[in-house]
Amino acid sequence: MFEGQPQTELEALMKANAECRQLYHRHKELDKRVLDAELGVLPIDDTTLGQMKREKLAAKERLIRIYDAKPH
Repeated sequence: MFEGQPQTELEALMKANAECRQLYHRHKELDKRVLDAELGVLPIDDTTLGQMKREKLAAKERLIRIYDAKPH
């Protein structure tokens, strides 16, 4: 998700910001569940899959806003 940013910077942000840490882990969890659903490993309906994708996107957008708002 943050491919271009230094890992140490991201780790420091997650350590300092509980919301960021929580969102990051939630995004990773949703990413895995969406992938599993798309591969057929996790049987869920299309409505639930769509909700998970929207939640994952919202988490990513919030993480980007948190990252962009921090002092560089």
